[in-house]
Amino acid sequence: MIKKIIFWFVIVFMAIRQSPAMEEKLEARAGSPRHEADNILTWQAEEGGWPKNVDTQKTAYADDIRKLHATFDNGATVREMRLLAKAFAETGDKRYRQAFLRGFDYILKAQYSCGGWPQSWPTKQDYTRHITFNDNAMVNVMWLLRDYSNLPDERFVDKKRQEAGRAAFAKGIDCILKCQIKVNNKLTVWCAQHDENDYSPQPGRSFELVSLSGAESAGILKLLMSIKDPSPAIVEAIEGGVRWYEETRIKGIREVTVEDDNSPAIWARFYEIGTNKPIFAGRDGVKKYKLSEIEAERRNNYAWYGEWGKGVLEEYARWKRLAR
Repeated sequence: MIKKIIFWFVIVFMAIRQSPAMEEKLEARAGSPRHEADNILTWQAEEGGWPKNVDTQKTAYADDIRKLHATFDNGATVREMRLLAKAFAETGDKRYRQAFLRGFDYILKAQYSCGGWPQSWPTKQDYTRHITFNDNAMVNVMWLLRDYSNLPDERFVDKKRQEAGRAAFAKGIDCILKCQIKVNNKLTVWCAQHDENDYSPQPGRSFELVSLSGAESAGILKLLMSIKDPSPAIVEAIEGGVRWYEETRIKGIREVTVEDDNSPAIWARFYEIGTNKPIFAGRDGVKKYKLSEIEAERRNNYAWYGEWGKGVLEEYARWKRLAR
């Protein structure tokens, strides 16, 4: 009886636990778990994942399933899988477990041999085929894999899948280390996308230039700092990334057009590789060094600055205390 209680507690805990980047999205949800989970089932694509930018909990999908395109972008697939795991723990409905396992298999199939994940799978011949850290796509997948590949028994995820999940996570970490950008032989951080063959930084959309990413690198470093007994290579990656955040913090700006000496430190979304200068671009893809030089539509509808490094530095201080 005690083992059964522990099992269900773990499943619920893993279902509501998520990468820091997804907390707000999941906490905002409410309603009947069974009703919402039933709706989620209808949105599962043939490949096993879920589409993005649609509320899969609110209404059921009634169109041709072949029109659905699975992705990891904007939290898709990972969000649905966590909610299904929670619904299964609360109801015991086997359909939710079966859909979760299809999603788990989808994640394993989507992983490149290099260890990275594209934004979507099957891949297209555009920027979405690259190893995608943008919007924490790969990081979200890896948090989920680790959570559900280290369960106390096999009643929710079987032994074979858990073993495959642990191997996939390890390959993902190796990929992350290989993608970390060196400047003057010093480790810095990551681009939002990297090539799946040679790990080189790659552009995304026209306004997402090759750069050092102040946003996406934060999620990567937090994942690395969560690893117990990290290897020397992981420790070196963390130290290099944190050093970069310490060197690139921006002071004197409270909002993008307002100078304020009393403002807290912020970081730019993109930094030029080699100079650490913040860079910006409009839909024309032309690099600018001032946000005011790009069109209003892009200037006002994209997160060009944020406090991403604050969480990294706070987590790093905690990580250093625990490492002593």
